[in-house]
Amino acid sequence: MSQQSDKPKIRHLPNWIFASRWLQLPLYLGLILAQGVYVVHFWVELAHLVQAALGNPEALQLVFAATGQHAAGPAPTHLTETTIMLVVLGLIDVVMISNLLIMVIIGGYETFVSRMNLENHPDQPEWLSHVNASVLKVKLATAIIGISSIHLLKTFINAENYSEKVLISQTVIHIVFLLSALAIAATDRLLGKPPEH
Repeated sequence: MSQQSDKPKIRHLPNWIFASRWLQLPLYLGLILAQGVYVVHFWVELAHLVQAALGNPEALQLVFAATGQHAAGPAPTHLTETTIMLVVLGLIDVVMISNLLIMVIIGGYETFVSRMNLENHPDQPEWLSHVNASVLKVKLATAIIGISSIHLLKTFINAENYSEKVLISQTVIHIVFLLSALAIAATDRLLGKPPEH
């Protein structure tokens, strides 16, 4: 008799556990707000670059400060090719992080919260049709390597403003990211293989 009275209580527990996936919704909404902050940051940096190119001294100082260049002696009066390259790489970095956010928001929501039912939508991302936790991990690891590559390139272009220790550390960190992504992809491939008969 006690077992029968306990069954209705336990029967609702899996439904509550399954419904707890909706607790992730505020996290994805927060990432959308973070994406908005990146959009604002992108346009502010681009506006500074355009103003500096037009000769605005305040924007020029902001650009030099943002790129980590330490101008020795008098204040710079114009943009250099290196400075433009560093700013553009910074903008590319923002775009790549924004792409990473989109992958996490859309892929994570689709995988862990609820289906979006975008099968007939003309703008459905190609990768969303076959996304799962394993595919998402590999795509995120690849995106992180791309972001790390941009950071490393920015450091090497501006190498005279960094110590040898910083250069070596960033290179080692990038190699660790690369090896981690390869390990994730190899593990995913091994686990995804059908058993041989």
